[in-house]
Formats: sequence, C-alpha cells, structure tokens
Amino acid sequence: MIRIEIPGTGPVNIQNVIFDYNGTIAADGCLLDGVGPAMNRLAHRLDFHVVTADTFGSVREQLEGVKAEVVLISNQEQDQKKLDVLKHIGSETTMAVGNGVNDALMLKHARLGVAVLGEEGMALPALMSADVMIRHILDLFAFFENPKRLIATLRN
Repeated sequence: MIRIEIPGTGPVNIQNVIFDYNGTIAADGCLLDGVGPAMNRLAHRLDFHVVTADTFGSVREQLEGVKAEVVLISNQEQDQKKLDVLKHIGSETTMAVGNGVNDALMLKHARLGVAVLGEEGMALPALMSADVMIRHILDLFAFFENPKRLIATLRN
C-alpha cells in the first residue's frame, strides 16, 4: 500500500492500480518500454490489474513476467465491465488509469482517476472523469517514487 497525505483532502491509501491496456500502457498491442519493470519494482507495495478486451490479442504475451493480473472483458459494455472490476477490488483503495471513453466510469469512481495522453490520444469523457491527467504512463510511476508531485497537483 502507498499512503499519500494530500493537504485539504486527507490521506489517500492506494493498494490497487487498474490499468486500461491499449492507449494507456500499450500502443498497437505492444507494452510500452519501461512499464513492465516499473510495475515489477512496485509489486511488493501495490496490486496491479490490467482490464482489457485485448483488441490485438497480445496482452498475455506482452505481460509475461510482469506482476499484474490480466482481466479480459468482452467488447460489449466495456465501461460497465471495467467499473464492475473496480467495485470488486474496492474503489476506495484503487487508482484507475486510462485514456478512452470506456475508461471514464472507472476513472470517476476510483479513489484516484488518472487520464493518460498517449499515442492514441485521450477521449474527453476520460479527461473529464479523472482527477489528474498525465502526458505519459511513466509519469504515473514517478508519482509513486516521488509522491510530492501528486500532492502538488491535488492539494487544496
């Protein structure tokens, strides 16, 4: 677990991180450089979940050796299915990370929602549902290594 004290908001305890796959931690079905090692470095403190319809059919191969649970969902009602996964693991201790319309519900209902502006862009509903927007997924891992970055963004 990672505890972050945010002035004006109080403590934020993060135990889980749910990632969308394509557009968030992967591009064109391929895991982005640096993501796997970053997850593995933090796996002793956080539980990682990757929720995807696996458009390219590559998620399990790409995440081989990465300490993350892969949750495959069907193409129908992806937004609701991602929200269901969030509720199942516990929204109060979960950070959700995504970039698409189908991520907006989980971003909104997670303890912290992080929208990622990656190579695929970012859907406006994802941005409007998030607490924070980052320009690259590796910026997220920098928050965990230096929580003062997140504190500076979210304090009141």
